[in-house]
Amino acid sequence: MDPAPRLASTQVALQRRAALDGVGFWAAFEGYVREDIEAGRLVSLLEDWLPAFPGPSLYYPSRRHVPAPLRAFIDFIQAERGRGT
Repeated sequence: MDPAPRLASTQVALQRRAALDGVGFWAAFEGYVREDIEAGRLVSLLEDWLPAFPGPSLYYPSRRHVPAPLRAFIDFIQAERGRGT
Protein backbone atom coordinates (compact mmCIF):
# COMPACT_ATOMS: atom_id res chain seq x y z
CA MET A 1 0.00 0.00 0.00
CA ASP A 2 1.44 3.35 -1.03
CA PRO A 3 -1.14 6.08 -0.40
CA ALA A 4 -0.67 9.50 -1.97
CA PRO A 5 0.19 12.20 0.58
CA ARG A 6 -2.50 14.71 1.45
CA LEU A 7 0.08 17.24 2.61
CA ALA A 8 3.82 17.57 2.16
CA SER A 9 5.70 20.20 4.12
CA THR A 10 9.08 20.88 5.66
CA GLN A 11 7.62 23.26 8.26
CA VAL A 12 7.22 21.56 11.63
CA ALA A 13 4.55 24.03 12.79
CA LEU A 14 2.40 23.27 9.73
CA GLN A 15 2.91 19.52 10.12
CA ARG A 16 1.88 19.73 13.79
CA ARG A 17 -1.21 21.81 12.98
CA ALA A 18 -2.22 19.33 10.28
CA ALA A 19 -1.83 16.38 12.68
CA LEU A 20 -3.87 18.18 15.34
CA ASP A 21 -6.55 18.92 12.73
CA GLY A 22 -6.74 15.23 11.80
CA VAL A 23 -5.25 15.48 8.31
CA GLY A 24 -3.31 12.25 8.78
CA PHE A 25 -0.32 10.59 10.40
CA TRP A 26 2.78 12.53 11.32
CA ALA A 27 6.20 10.95 11.75
CA ALA A 28 7.90 13.27 14.22
CA PHE A 29 10.55 13.31 16.90
CA GLU A 30 9.14 12.62 20.35
CA GLY A 31 10.25 16.04 21.58
CA TYR A 32 7.96 17.74 19.04
CA VAL A 33 4.84 15.89 20.20
CA ARG A 34 5.41 15.02 23.87
CA GLU A 35 3.09 17.73 25.24
CA ASP A 36 0.36 16.98 22.69
CA ILE A 37 0.47 13.26 23.52
CA GLU A 38 0.42 13.92 27.28
CA ALA A 39 -2.56 16.28 26.82
CA GLY A 40 -4.40 13.72 24.68
CA ARG A 41 -4.39 15.91 21.57
CA LEU A 42 -2.31 13.33 19.65
CA VAL A 43 -1.91 9.57 19.96
CA SER A 44 1.36 7.71 19.47
CA LEU A 45 1.14 4.69 17.17
CA LEU A 46 3.38 1.66 16.66
CA GLU A 47 5.12 2.19 20.00
CA ASP A 48 6.85 -1.20 19.82
CA TRP A 49 8.56 -0.20 16.59
CA LEU A 50 9.81 3.24 17.60
CA PRO A 51 13.61 3.29 17.47
CA ALA A 52 15.55 5.05 20.20
CA PHE A 53 16.99 8.38 19.09
CA PRO A 54 19.69 9.79 21.34
CA GLY A 55 19.89 12.95 19.25
CA PRO A 56 21.84 14.18 16.28
CA SER A 57 25.58 13.85 16.02
CA LEU A 58 27.89 16.69 15.18
CA TYR A 59 31.02 16.06 13.16
CA TYR A 60 33.56 18.82 12.84
CA PRO A 61 37.25 19.02 12.01
CA SER A 62 39.41 18.56 15.05
CA ARG A 63 41.45 21.66 15.45
CA ARG A 64 43.31 23.07 18.31
CA HIS A 65 41.38 26.34 18.02
CA VAL A 66 37.71 25.75 17.31
CA PRO A 67 35.90 28.89 16.04
CA ALA A 68 34.00 30.62 18.86
CA PRO A 69 30.49 30.16 17.39
CA LEU A 70 31.08 26.42 16.90
CA ARG A 71 32.56 26.12 20.41
CA ALA A 72 29.48 27.86 21.86
CA PHE A 73 27.17 25.50 19.97
CA ILE A 74 29.09 22.41 21.12
CA ASP A 75 29.02 23.62 24.73
CA PHE A 76 25.28 24.30 24.48
CA ILE A 77 24.53 20.83 23.12
CA GLN A 78 26.66 19.17 25.79
CA ALA A 79 24.88 21.15 28.50
CA GLU A 80 21.45 20.21 27.11
CA ARG A 81 22.36 16.54 26.94
CA GLY A 82 23.62 16.77 30.51
CA ARG A 83 20.22 18.13 31.58
CA GLY A 84 18.50 15.17 29.94
CA THR A 85 16.55 17.25 27.41
